[in-house]
Amino acid sequence: MIYTFLLLLLGGVLAGGAISLRQQKAHVSWIIACWILAGLSLLAGYLLTF
Repeated sequence: MIYTFLLLLLGGVLAGGAISLRQQKAHVSWIIACWILAGLSLLAGYLLTF
């Protein structure tokens, strides 16, 4: 439903943010945190489809 869409959208935004932070040479912990949050958001959105 709408929550699935919002979680998948959030995951995409966080993944894009992680890529952007990597290009800006940000601290590694920020990049890892963004990737973890993006993955969890995408996983939650996927699990809500069932």
